[in-house]
Amino acid sequence: MRGWYSRGYLPHFDEPDRIQFITYRLCDSLPRGVLDAYDEALRRKEIDELGRIRKIEAYLDEGHGACWLRKPEIASLIEGNLRHFDGERYRLLAWCVMSNHVHVVAEMMERYPLDDVAHSWKSYTAHRINRILGRRGAVWQREVFDRYMRSERHLVYTINYVEENPVAAGLVGEARDWPYSSARLRELLNEEAE
Repeated sequence: MRGWYSRGYLPHFDEPDRIQFITYRLCDSLPRGVLDAYDEALRRKEIDELGRIRKIEAYLDEGHGACWLRKPEIASLIEGNLRHFDGERYRLLAWCVMSNHVHVVAEMMERYPLDDVAHSWKSYTAHRINRILGRRGAVWQREVFDRYMRSERHLVYTINYVEENPVAAGLVGEARDWPYSSARLRELLNEEAE
């Protein structure tokens, strides 16, 4: 685990037992020109960093690019891959597979750095997605966006954001209706507890 580090673009913070919000996206979901425009607005102080992040999130939710994750077999592959090492390499708290990006809230475990976990998710699924689509080439953007949870309130807000993302994007009326999210499982667990 490396604490703060960067591979040249996004800053990352990696520490054991830290709960992280992670977003990774398809390589064609956010064109360089769009991102450059948001970066320029930030540089000119027309927006702040939070405003930039919100603009990126809204753009992704519009469903730009090939949106391969819309295919049920690919969305199921992503969800299965996330759940595969739950409890072994990380502890999943929430996730959502959207049409062109994936949100995850997970507690990182000792000996499994965030960078390695994210690389494993993306590498395995990239090979499988290319096989399903009968193509070759890049699938995912190189880096992930991550933010560690600073408080319980931050964590609750982030889990809600992740699970409500399909509602905010206009894909379903209720979070529990989205088939590739922890919201539907959380709803089932709550029903069983009652």
